[in-house]
Amino acid sequence: WGILFSHPRDFTPVCTTELGRAAKLASEFSKRNVKMIALSIDSVQDHLCWSKVRGVGRREGGLVLLPCSEDQRENPHRTEAVGQTSSAQPLTLSPCVQVFVFGPDKKLKLSILYPATTGRNFDEILRVVDSLQLTAYKKVATPVDWKPGDSVMVVPTLPDEEAKKLFPKGVFTKDLPSGKKYLRYTPQP
Repeated sequence: WGILFSHPRDFTPVCTTELGRAAKLASEFSKRNVKMIALSIDSVQDHLCWSKVRGVGRREGGLVLLPCSEDQRENPHRTEAVGQTSSAQPLTLSPCVQVFVFGPDKKLKLSILYPATTGRNFDEILRVVDSLQLTAYKKVATPVDWKPGDSVMVVPTLPDEEAKKLFPKGVFTKDLPSGKKYLRYTPQP
């Protein structure tokens, strides 16, 4: 499993707090066999200076900063307004930053866009990883506000008889006004 998350530049306040939080949670992600990579256009030297200031991004914490480009003069990630060569702005200073989660099959499992002004919630990203891993290996789905240890939903494609065999702790159907029996829950396997 892998997580790739972008940040616009080193020494930006929101991203500094995010990388600090990611570094603090690195052992939790590692327990789940998840590797994290932060992506930025800044140079390796900038990353090293930044990591010394905040104590973020150190390899031993499980977090690696990966630069896109080190040449700030010829950076392909910069754009210029027509006729204004002095106002170059990195494209990554756009109004959003991304998080991508990849499974062991190297396929994208989750993509989230956050406004650059809003810090990412790494507890939520960890919760989603728990859900993705659980649902990848068991025939379940996770309901709204699910947390590890909560009951899960049996996937609707699983016949009742097979569900009873797969989930020995029981399958419980929620009564609905329509009378339909598709909301089936079971304790988390």
